[in-house]
Amino acid sequence: MKKSQRLNVVIELHARQEQDALAALGGVQQRLREQQAQLDSLLNYRVEYLHNFAVRQQSGIPVSQLMEFRAFSEKLDSAIDSQRQAVAQQEREVQRARKHWEDSRQRTKSLRKVSELALAEEIKNEQKREQAEQDDRAARTVNGNGTGTA
Repeated sequence: MKKSQRLNVVIELHARQEQDALAALGGVQQRLREQQAQLDSLLNYRVEYLHNFAVRQQSGIPVSQLMEFRAFSEKLDSAIDSQRQAVAQQEREVQRARKHWEDSRQRTKSLRKVSELALAEEIKNEQKREQAEQDDRAARTVNGNGTGTA
């Protein structure tokens, strides 16, 4: 088996790994979008909740409702902080997955280049061999006809 053919087997393996890394990157990016959407939803809910509370507060509210508001507001802020951390973690996962895919892609490209060079070398060697065979046949034909020098 020629070197270029052996390299093609390795290239196919790396190309599959590259595709797997790309699919993994897509999955991680989808999870990031979901995490970000959940954060956006929490932030929007907080804005609405604060607005509704401000409207209710204008007409006067008992201290117990104010305490409930503060407690719920703290829980909501805590949930938002947790979700921000989840988004940040997912962003790091996206960066890791992207780096892994880029590394896989670069390995595949490098192997393809090596394979192209090996194939070019094989073609060059084959052409040299064919030329040597033609020269040898031509020499035998000349010598076999008796027209060559003795």
